[in-house]
Amino acid sequence: MNEDCLKLTTYFGERHRTDDRFVADALLDLYGRRAVAASVMLRGAEGFGLRQHVRTDRLLTLSEDLPLVSVAVDTRQRIEALLDDVMAIKRHGLITLERARMLSGEVAPAALPEELHDATKLTIYIGRQERVYGVPAFIAVCDLLHRRGIAGATVLLGVDGTSHGVRQRARFFGRNADVPMMVVAVGSGTQISRVLPELGGLLQRPLLTLERVRVCKRDGQLLSEPASVPTHDEHGLAVWQKLAVYASEQARHRRQPLHLALLRTLRESRAAGATCLRGVWGFHGEHAPHGDRLLQLRRRVPIVTIIVDTPERIAATFRIVDELTDEAGLVTSELVPALAAVSDGEARRGGLKLARPPL
Repeated sequence: MNEDCLKLTTYFGERHRTDDRFVADALLDLYGRRAVAASVMLRGAEGFGLRQHVRTDRLLTLSEDLPLVSVAVDTRQRIEALLDDVMAIKRHGLITLERARMLSGEVAPAALPEELHDATKLTIYIGRQERVYGVPAFIAVCDLLHRRGIAGATVLLGVDGTSHGVRQRARFFGRNADVPMMVVAVGSGTQISRVLPELGGLLQRPLLTLERVRVCKRDGQLLSEPASVPTHDEHGLAVWQKLAVYASEQARHRRQPLHLALLRTLRESRAAGATCLRGVWGFHGEHAPHGDRLLQLRRRVPIVTIIVDTPERIAATFRIVDELTDEAGLVTSELVPALAAVSDGEARRGGLKLARPPL
């Protein structure tokens, strides 16, 4: 299968409740009932939202309400059919919709348009215990992507989700073999297109998505600023943008962990919010794939920081990101055609009608 799809992403707190249960359970119960092709619930490491309330796993009291990010992907028709039910789940948070291309089954090379400084984001959905020739699938995938010169990849571990429409939830006892993981990779359109058949041959049941991104910085080198886009499309629908900073947890800015420096500076600037997701494996540039290992004293895992806001505020935010990523990190920008800031099930800002900004 090779068809257009939508990616539905929600940002909220781990302790958020709706009626008599947690928002996380309500969302994934919904995705399970509707047999969403792929969905992943990710537990963040740190973040803040519009209320500027910090959630972090560094302090015991604040770690009881970590940021959560859920990602659901399926055809446009099936995702749009979910939106009313997703909005009906009362909570505070952010919801975004993004266009993508979904590949599954027999994966062939894809003809991807490529412009100056633009690249492709490839997301691969696999089970956490899935193996390839005796090696964990996420390690095999990262090794392949690294050999093929892809700019970087980050493996994010899910705690709940659906895989090929079937609910898979992590449990205390059990192998949790099918609980989904996401491998998020960024590379040129040509490189990504060429590696797709190899990924299709490597994985038993491949399920991939492709999205257009712009690589802004790589290891301190400025390549391009985020695209300058209007705040609204020709129909008056709001346009949004997203920045993502991929780096190692050991990356520093003036002796402070880079992701913490980003969060602190963004919060001081009154940014709308930011979320850090800690990976379990990955690489960027020529650095070999790596992650946590037994008896290792210092963590060497990747961490991605995500910021979503209006084009004007993203332009200002990028100046902060540019200054702090003077030595390390891969920085990308993307257009977000729909965003809703919700409170108690109502959109207080934005909406989920897809804008069509000029490319």
